[in-house]
Amino acid sequence: MQTKTILITGATSGIGLQLAKHNVALGHQVIITGRNQAKLDQVVADLGVKAYLADSADLSQLASLGESLQNEGITLDGVVLNAGVFYPSSFMDATPDHFDDIMTINTKGPFFTLQALQPCLANPSSVVFISSIVVQKGFAGAAVYSASKAAFEAVIRVLNVELASAGVRINSIRPGITATEIHGKAGMDEETQAAVFDSLKTTPLGRELRADDHIGSIQYLLDDASKALRNVTIEVDGGYCL
Repeated sequence: MQTKTILITGATSGIGLQLAKHNVALGHQVIITGRNQAKLDQVVADLGVKAYLADSADLSQLASLGESLQNEGITLDGVVLNAGVFYPSSFMDATPDHFDDIMTINTKGPFFTLQALQPCLANPSSVVFISSIVVQKGFAGAAVYSASKAAFEAVIRVLNVELASAGVRINSIRPGITATEIHGKAGMDEETQAAVFDSLKTTPLGRELRADDHIGSIQYLLDDASKALRNVTIEVDGGYCL
């Protein structure tokens, strides 16, 4: 197997962290980003990966990330745009600041992350965006979150055309409801989370999704086996949307 260099944004927890562990086990060189230095340091200590502080809401940090990689002569075979937030709010309670915060991190963030990284991308290379089933299924309180993910999926369609000559392909996965820290960060207490996960026992999978349930799909899109795919979306929802 050819050793590759994979960069994963937002990889200090959840899907990003599990993907980093998986690629380290495969023998790939893994680079991670995050917005909390202490958490980055812990992952570096645990996995021996290379890490950069890069908050998706801070364009200067994103630009510095790209500059640092170029200065170090790093070439990326794969990028996983995983960093994102979920801050629920009803339509009538949403404020301009709430709207801007989510769109800045979930749409503007990956846009300018990829722009900063483009000079480092190998020819060929694969980019995977971690989207969400909210793009196609409505959830109360998720209007802006849905819009933020759908907006970047629209960007991907264009970038597959614009970056084709550079050998860059971009695809997405849409995770279903997954047991990660994102729910707690969204303000859900443990009792509410348990009730949501318990309701998923009626899905064909029969349980809530876990971070490692998404690794196979992401890895397939990173690997050479998917080299003919462009703008493909893989839904990993355990049958929730059936």
